[in-house]
Parts: sequence; structure tokens; C-alpha cells
Amino acid sequence: MLELINIGFRTEEGKEILKSVNLKIEDRFVAITGPNGSGKSTLAKIIAGIYQPTDGQILFNGKDITNMSISERAKLGISFAFQQPVRFKGLKVKDILSIASGGEKNINECCNLLSEVGLCARDYIDRDLDQSLSGGEMKRIEIATLLARNTELNIFDEPEAGIDLWSFQNLIRVFEKMNEKTNGNIIIISHQERILNIADKIIYLKNGTVDRYEDKDSILPTLLAEPSSACKVLTDKMED
Repeated sequence: MLELINIGFRTEEGKEILKSVNLKIEDRFVAITGPNGSGKSTLAKIIAGIYQPTDGQILFNGKDITNMSISERAKLGISFAFQQPVRFKGLKVKDILSIASGGEKNINECCNLLSEVGLCARDYIDRDLDQSLSGGEMKRIEIATLLARNTELNIFDEPEAGIDLWSFQNLIRVFEKMNEKTNGNIIIISHQERILNIADKIIYLKNGTVDRYEDKDSILPTLLAEPSSACKVLTDKMED
């Protein structure tokens, strides 16, 4: 279980991004949404350890991880996927899967992981992690690395960012499958209704604090119906 207690975050210039965020997250699949600038990505990076909160405390399975680094949190079982996956010059897809799992992966294991995210292993296993891969391909390879790690908490920061409609449709299927098969918990930061619709619960951030945290079936219809920035965020269309 992840617990955030009075979490606050201010920039070096003193701008307040998050204030008094209190959450207990233990559901299988939780989505975090809200207007632009509400603090969604900042909150995700605080959970992962990329940013340190300026106020409050973070507990993971009862252990205080507030001052732990991203590496220390990774060892405890927290994984983070960036909006724009990192490309590693000189590494192949099979190399990153082995690194993620903490040991050498054989061809069959790599093939199984890639097939889980809808990629043909024959076409990708020896590909370089460079600019020859599209944004959608990199997103799915990054998800495969999280599957290889088999961690307890998997955090995705706006996975739909920067990909085309075809890739987005495939990404939805990958998350649906991941939700069915993973043994861990998933937190996704997203604006997209189709991603939010997979979640068990939705956290709605507004002005840097938790406005609502409810079951998807309770909160999503009301957010879509509101004539506000929330409605605009949730109904943005992706284009080819």
C-alpha cells in the first residue's frame, strides 16, 4: 500500500505545485487526472523519488520512503515510465530487458515479454534503442521492461503523450492486458478517457490538491458532464 501524508511541493522559485495531498492507494489500477498544471506529473515523480517533497511523508507498505532515492525505491519494488521513454545509444532491446530483470534473459523470455506488449520479437529483439524506433514502439518496449522487473508498483506518466492514434489504440490494449496479468499495482497519469475507463479508481487533482478520489464508475460520468476544464481535459481528441 502507498500512503501520502500532507505532501507538498514548491519549486526553487517558491511556486507551490502541490499542497496537503493525502492519499491511501491500494487498488489494483488507479488513474490520476486533472487540468493542466494541477500537479499530476509532479506527484508521480515524487512517488517514484525523482523529486523530493518539500513537505509531508510517503509510506510504502508501511516503510517511510520520503527521503529515499529513486534507486532505493526501485529496489523496494517501484518502477516509473516517463512521458518520453529514454533511448540508450549502443543498447539493443534484448539488452534492456535483461538489465530490467536483473539477470540475463534468454531469447524465449525476451520473446514472451515483447509479445505481451504486442511486438513481434523477431522484428525487435535485436533492434537498437535509437531514433529508428517510433514513439509508440518505445512506449511498448518500456512497458515490457516494467513487466521484466515484475515490480509491486508501476507508475506511468501520461503514456499517451507524443504518440499517434494507431499507437494509442494499441497502447490501450497493452494496458488492459497488463491490468489482467500483472501481480502489482498500476498508477497512470492521464488525460484520456479510454485510459481512465480501465481504472478501478480515479484521483482528480485540482489546484495542487486532491479534489476527488472515487471509484471510476462514480467519478468519470460526473467529470465528463461538468462544463469545466475537467471536461475539456477528459474529452480531448487524438488525431492521426
